[in-house]
Amino acid sequence: MSLSKVTIGLTNPKSPTNVGAIFRAAGCFQADSILYTGSRYDRGAAYCTDTQNLSKSIPLTGVECLLESAPENAKIVVIELAEDAISLADFEHPDNAFYVFGPEDGSVKQKVVNKADSVVYIPTVGSLNLAATVNVVLYDRLAKSTRGTGGNELIRESRDMNNRLKVKVNAKSE
Repeated sequence: MSLSKVTIGLTNPKSPTNVGAIFRAAGCFQADSILYTGSRYDRGAAYCTDTQNLSKSIPLTGVECLLESAPENAKIVVIELAEDAISLADFEHPDNAFYVFGPEDGSVKQKVVNKADSVVYIPTVGSLNLAATVNVVLYDRLAKSTRGTGGNELIRESRDMNNRLKVKVNAKSE
């Protein structure tokens, strides 16, 4: 599987903190855009925790309906604790994916679930926070891809400027 296109759809997200964390996940895992419905995020957007200013490079767009706004040729993948859903452990991610996530305090609407190409759940005991759910799904997509791991060059590009750690082979714990 190549990682060609990823769009994240958020159903009426409640917390701007979660949306900020989703921006960070979108940047780290190279998502292309984020769509959202509802007005709760708009009221709290000034308090957003987009610590890497990814909103300047990843479009965040408010839409009336996620289904009507689905990217062309994208497979709609609803992530929800729904009966008869596919476990994320067994799920094969589509090349062009539109991942739809429910709100922190509710579920994806049944009409969206009915139109989905796949409905996937994360096999946890209890439900995850919205931002954590997005991170897990995007990481799973990366882990199952054929894209290389990147090695030291990727580590040097990705880490904080205060982190210069190296693993010493055969070194004793300090």
